[in-house]
Amino acid sequence: MAVGNFDGVHLGHQRIFQTARELAEARNADLVLVTFEPHTLSVLRPEAAPPRLTPGEIKLQLLESQGADYLVILTPDKQVLDLTAEDFWVILRDKIAVADLVEGASFRFGRGAKGNVELLQQWSAGTPLQVHVVESVQAPLLDMQVTPVSSSVIRFLLSYGRVRDAAICLGRSYLLRGEVVKGYARGKSLGFPTANLQCDGQLVPGDGVYAGRCVLEGKTYSAAISIGTMPTFGENQRQVEAHLIGFDGDLYGKTIGVELLDWMREQRTFLGVEPLKVQIHRDIEQIVAEAGRNFTRAIASASMPGDAAISNTGGFA
Repeated sequence: MAVGNFDGVHLGHQRIFQTARELAEARNADLVLVTFEPHTLSVLRPEAAPPRLTPGEIKLQLLESQGADYLVILTPDKQVLDLTAEDFWVILRDKIAVADLVEGASFRFGRGAKGNVELLQQWSAGTPLQVHVVESVQAPLLDMQVTPVSSSVIRFLLSYGRVRDAAICLGRSYLLRGEVVKGYARGKSLGFPTANLQCDGQLVPGDGVYAGRCVLEGKTYSAAISIGTMPTFGENQRQVEAHLIGFDGDLYGKTIGVELLDWMREQRTFLGVEPLKVQIHRDIEQIVAEAGRNFTRAIASASMPGDAAISNTGGFA
């Protein structure tokens, strides 16, 4: 068994699942993954809850892909949150009779988060329940720094537009998922219709223009994605706009996901509509060219923004 919030289902989480899977196979036992939905902090301290990396539906799909025999989803209600660390231990040892508990080194549990893996190791000594602590995954980033993978590190990287580094830590491209809502229709008036995504509760990366892709009804579309405001038109509301290259259709009211593959440029204010249209053409041409040459290789060789490169001064519009 492995227990956790598992937001992001990143490489660190995946190592925990792999370890648990190998132990289950060796024992010819069932593998059980237990997660909380929504995040426990969203109930305990909503004001302190971090923006999510994976919406609930996506997180459960990712967990289901990890080869567990059972996926248990706990609602962090009063009954669950009032359990002390000792209560949690007794349930694992006596009521469920877990053979192997696999957790990361930072795992906390029980009311007030007073339980930790050191306490579990002490309590499990001399019992049939074995506690396995999995060390964090160390990921080499594109600036040659090595960082322990965690949900908080991934949030930091995304906040600066470093979607390629975030993908290294996640083991996949970052996916923004949201309902397509009506916007200002600026993109359509310019000849580049965009889907405006309402990504409630999910972390939206730092402002900028990104290369991405979107899968609709089994077909993959390259996408030019703008995150930020529209100061060229005097707007200041932050938006996520995705222009699906080659797509012709109505997406209003539908929920779609767009993968952010690469950061292309900072946002900036344009001196009128025509220079803006020229830049959008350039962005789209670059995305199409890279997709045609094999996007994976293009991502590996493209330039990265520095921490100070992300600004709040403009978008496609």
